Amino acid sequence: MTYWILFIGVAVLSYVVQVSFQKKFQKASQLPILNGMAGREVAVKMLADHGIRDVKVTSTPGQLTDNFNPTNKTVNLSEAVYSQTNVAAAAVAAHECGHAVQHAQGYFPVKVRSALVPVVSITSKLVPFVLLAGMLLINVFPQVFWLGIALFAFSTLFSFVTLPVEIDASRRALAWLSQTDIIDPSNEVEARGALRAAAYTYVVAALSSLATLIYYLSIFSGRRS
Repeated sequence: MTYWILFIGVAVLSYVVQVSFQKKFQKASQLPILNGMAGREVAVKMLADHGIRDVKVTSTPGQLTDNFNPTNKTVNLSEAVYSQTNVAAAAVAAHECGHAVQHAQGYFPVKVRSALVPVVSITSKLVPFVLLAGMLLINVFPQVFWLGIALFAFSTLFSFVTLPVEIDASRRALAWLSQTDIIDPSNEVEARGALRAAAYTYVVAALSSLATLIYYLSIFSGRRS
């Protein structure tokens, strides 16, 4: 019962955060950039201002598919962000460049997150099968289910390590946008609100992962008792 209360609470919180993010992002999308810079131009300038010359800015299909890929050193902006000239596009472009700056400057949480990526990519594929086998064999070989929980814990850890990385990228983005006057001071609140709402989605994802981990632990504890 405690888990279901926690699960429903996280689900409601996730819905509220998603609705808030969409509203704030849409509002910021309706505010034009006074200097007419598109998201691509904002990204190129932020990278140049931080002395980053080996990262390319590209357009990627989809909506809100923006990301920084440290493997091939590309800032990938969704089609709307890449070409549009509004506050939301500038904020998102600067945020993704914030990740490029983190990597260039050796930001410690990014190093930890990068170290976890190959581990999580493997464990996330194994977890469903190990947990299923563990549930079936919990009374015979409880170690299998415990192994599944341990593997899932890596995903939970990854979710929480991601939080400071995303928050710091937004902080860097807003500081740079303010210093360069790309965003009018009167629109800075909207840019900050959109990025903050986006950060909240990562908070909810981390809490959801933690709630699921607690659920698996409760199953293990209940079956063993």
